[in-house]
Amino acid sequence: MDCVAKLKILLLGESGVGKSSIILAFTKGDYQAQFPATIGVDYNCKVVDVNGVKVKLGIWDTAGQERYRTLTSSFYRDAHGAILVYDVSEPKTLAKLNEWVEELQVYTTNKNIVCLVVGNKIDKPRAVTREQGQAFAQKHRMLFIESSAKTQEGINLAFEELTQKVIYLYMHLCCYIELNSLFV
Repeated sequence: MDCVAKLKILLLGESGVGKSSIILAFTKGDYQAQFPATIGVDYNCKVVDVNGVKVKLGIWDTAGQERYRTLTSSFYRDAHGAILVYDVSEPKTLAKLNEWVEELQVYTTNKNIVCLVVGNKIDKPRAVTREQGQAFAQKHRMLFIESSAKTQEGINLAFEELTQKVIYLYMHLCCYIELNSLFV
């Protein structure tokens, strides 16, 4: 019988970068051109297989609008992973990720949180190069992937990479007690 691990994953980034679309593409394999802005926090889950281990991802979609950010600070607690999303057609959304990194550092209670930067909307004309996104991720010691929720390109890979890195980190670098806290 396979163990089931539970991971808390946050999606962070400015309003309109496609966080909700990424989650819909990953959890349902679907895409909606128009999404209402997330107010506060939305929750979804999906079970994935990582090297024979069933992992339940609890995915928290946080509001990108400044006025709702105070509602989300408590949801940073105990997160195992964070996906920081920017829109490759809007350069300011990459620059604003610095604020999300700061917020993550202030509110997260997990010193071993794994972070992934996702350049979304690669199906649109690009204003941010892949190299610029990679440089941001490297500067902050984060993983990096580009995606399109619309075409589904890179969506599954983003969650697979993050999940594998979290499992690897807890199995190889963290203490046994912390590893046990992942498993049901």
